[in-house]
Amino acid sequence: MSVNPIDLQEYGIHVSDVIRNATPARLYEYAIIDEHAAISASGALATRSGDKTGRSPKDKRIVDEPESTDDIWWGDVNIRLTDRSFAINRQRAIDYLNTRSRIFVFDGFAGWDPDHQLKIRVIAESAYHALFMHNMLIRPTAEQLQTFGEPDITIFNAGSFPANPYTAQMTSTTSVDLSFKHGEFVILGTQYAGEMKKGVFTVMNYLMPKKDVLSMHCSANESAEGSVSLFFGLSGTGKTTLSTDPHRRLIGDDEHCWTSTGVFNIEGGCYAKVIHLSEESEPEIYQAIRYGSVLENVVFDETTHVVNYDDASITENTRVAYPIDYIENAKIPCVGGHPENIIFLTCDAFGVLPPVAKLTPEQAMYHFISGYTAKVAGTEMNVNEPTATFSACFGAAFLVWHPAKYAELLADRIRQHGSNVWLVNTGWGGGPYGVGKRMSIKHTRGIIDAIHDGTLANAPTRTDPVFRFEVPETCGELPSEVLWPADAWADADAYQSSARRLADLFHDNFKKFESGASEAIRGAGPAAT
Repeated sequence: MSVNPIDLQEYGIHVSDVIRNATPARLYEYAIIDEHAAISASGALATRSGDKTGRSPKDKRIVDEPESTDDIWWGDVNIRLTDRSFAINRQRAIDYLNTRSRIFVFDGFAGWDPDHQLKIRVIAESAYHALFMHNMLIRPTAEQLQTFGEPDITIFNAGSFPANPYTAQMTSTTSVDLSFKHGEFVILGTQYAGEMKKGVFTVMNYLMPKKDVLSMHCSANESAEGSVSLFFGLSGTGKTTLSTDPHRRLIGDDEHCWTSTGVFNIEGGCYAKVIHLSEESEPEIYQAIRYGSVLENVVFDETTHVVNYDDASITENTRVAYPIDYIENAKIPCVGGHPENIIFLTCDAFGVLPPVAKLTPEQAMYHFISGYTAKVAGTEMNVNEPTATFSACFGAAFLVWHPAKYAELLADRIRQHGSNVWLVNTGWGGGPYGVGKRMSIKHTRGIIDAIHDGTLANAPTRTDPVFRFEVPETCGELPSEVLWPADAWADADAYQSSARRLADLFHDNFKKFESGASEAIRGAGPAAT
């Protein structure tokens, strides 16, 4: 029997059994019966996302429409799709959904600020996807659901059915397509739930700047006194971990907007990596993995259903999605004032960036546009080589406008509100990956605490000769050689060589942004070789 009846005839969907905004208990039942999901020992629903265990950015398409074509940063991130190809993919998704005996609908909201909130409708074949979006969107009250009306964005998730690779502009059997004109998002050929989450974020990244609102790929928290901090960073830099602080209220872990009145979370939940998760290192996230949460692609004991968080045999990208109120000190509603501190997180596998540095406004713009982190490329002939990764605005994969649009909005906010901007390295020190050591979470949390209590702002500094930012000489109990990377390397010449190499990579990356950057911002990067 249908739950919260809804007529989907306007979409061309004629399935009689439509489950709308079901409770987690009902969705557990359907997921276990239909999808071979299981209940983990902690009570979370454990499931698999099929062959795709991460996003497929090369398969994302945006329809080239007259109303938006001049706004969009076309290229490798935003790949053009014709209206005809979108219509073909949409019909393919509708036809497939019509073959299902039961489909799921979740109606929810994106954005905690009522003045900027969007109504989102998810239509999916999978209870897992419905529960995921139940967690990740803002859940409506019974009254709001009854008066929900027409959504601003509709997601058609037919992810277990492939796209036709012979359709124009398709390059595989996966396609993730967005039409701003129609307010529709179509998913084919991937069951990875994160595509829906980031699809909503992409929509916000287009619509909010049109309203002079800065959309941001960052987490946010605030002190008991209301002092807000933002944490920018790419995957693996510690954005979720460091913003989930037992001494501060969590506003959100991943996606926010900054308006003329302050910041608001876009989402109603958190989506955290759980590879190598432990209760000791991340107790708040660990305790949020309970009834109602969704675990993706984890390995668990067949008898006890206890999850082995260290097992990456399915993927390194193991995840959990949970409502934000599963974090004990979450701030509900998820809004805050103007940020006092802005923290750029980077995981530097070259081992040359300091654990913390203070940035000038111009350096803040340079590093925001650069969006640097590093990944370990793997072992070839027993040699591990770190690989630099630059992602504009710490989220290039989700930008719609040119990065300069977001950088200008951020610069404007920093100037208006006098926010302090910090670069924090959660990567390696004392040498590159394979030689040095990864920064301990304890040390990084100590740095963040010193930023929040104001002591770091008043600490004496010295200027890094290569990267030219100010590096604190003291920070609580951290050894001075940890704060000044050159002192931690056994080989001074090797340090200088690695530092120059990374500086050159910054310069090479920034060339594509130079024409849109002021002379002050262009001059805020590393010193020339």
